[in-house]
Amino acid sequence: MAIAGAGKFSSEISPDYDRLKDLKAFDETKGGVKGLVDAGVIKIPRIFIQPAKDIVMKSDSGVTQLQLPVIDLRGFETECRRKAIVDEIRRASETWGFFQVLNHEIPVRVLDEMIEGVRRFNEQPKEGKMKFYSRDPVGKVRFNSNFDLYTSPFANWRDTLFIALSPDLLGQEELPVACREEIMNYSKNVSKLGDTLLELLAEALRLNSNYLKDMGCAKGQVLLSHYYPPCPQPELTLGTSKHSDPDFFTILLQDNIGGLQVLHQNQWVDVSPVKGALVVNIGDLLQLMSNDKLKSIEHRVLAHRVGPRISVACFFTTHFDSGGKLYGPIKELLSNENLPKYRDTTLKDFNQYYNSKGLDGNSALDYFRL
Repeated sequence: MAIAGAGKFSSEISPDYDRLKDLKAFDETKGGVKGLVDAGVIKIPRIFIQPAKDIVMKSDSGVTQLQLPVIDLRGFETECRRKAIVDEIRRASETWGFFQVLNHEIPVRVLDEMIEGVRRFNEQPKEGKMKFYSRDPVGKVRFNSNFDLYTSPFANWRDTLFIALSPDLLGQEELPVACREEIMNYSKNVSKLGDTLLELLAEALRLNSNYLKDMGCAKGQVLLSHYYPPCPQPELTLGTSKHSDPDFFTILLQDNIGGLQVLHQNQWVDVSPVKGALVVNIGDLLQLMSNDKLKSIEHRVLAHRVGPRISVACFFTTHFDSGGKLYGPIKELLSNENLPKYRDTTLKDFNQYYNSKGLDGNSALDYFRL
């Protein structure tokens, strides 16, 4: 999109503002947010401007000294060390819903190469990305900006490459050439780590170590690679609005830019990047299944003048499951003192509801609560 094209988008509030017109104009460029930056935009379009009350840039963690738990997985195979790790994961999952893991057995080289692969995909000539640009909800490989562009009240300052890795394995030729090898290598490693974490999470719930895997929680993975270009007016928008994740759990790789914040005790806490670490967070479905024992916590990403910020989120969920398998509070966790708090749902119904409302600041779990 040329710089002249950037002028098509309103950056001012007016009574006759046609938001849908601007959304369509932005979408039809197929260039995403990076296309705006490349066009030289110096004022962000109106579709990205969010209420000032939602964009408190400062983190509270500098004042309160709150810090996300960091858990060392070294020695998780040994009985003594495993018990200590499970206890740490239990505390973090019940109170924070988030933690970082070190010594997860994925080489730092693999992490760095994945970040660079995402950078290469997004910074290639526009034509290379445009052939993947799609809003088809069943597309297994698709690039776009804001999956909820037409449903959420405000657009976020980011572009995303969505890849459904499993349970239906993709052919190598279906992946973008710019990051094909990196995706294949990273996904193989992160899938193995996911299996380990599901065992530890099951034990944190005092269940058999294979309980969650036997329920199919490791069966599917969706990779969301986010690219947050530098923003000329970060005080007016967000990289990602406040939300929780619609999956069992997420493993997040982030670069060293920072910007991820977790809402803990009604305070925004920075998730400072730790070299070689991966961020793990509980998803909505695991909170539902644990009957609120494990917490799916809201989080967001700030926009920055510097960048790009790059992150890769692996969602553990069978996103395209069209079967009727029901997920609800785990029976072994219930009692007369701990009655079910949610109704059973299929993954299809849960995802359809989540996607239909978009990142509107409200938890999808409320809709399924009894």
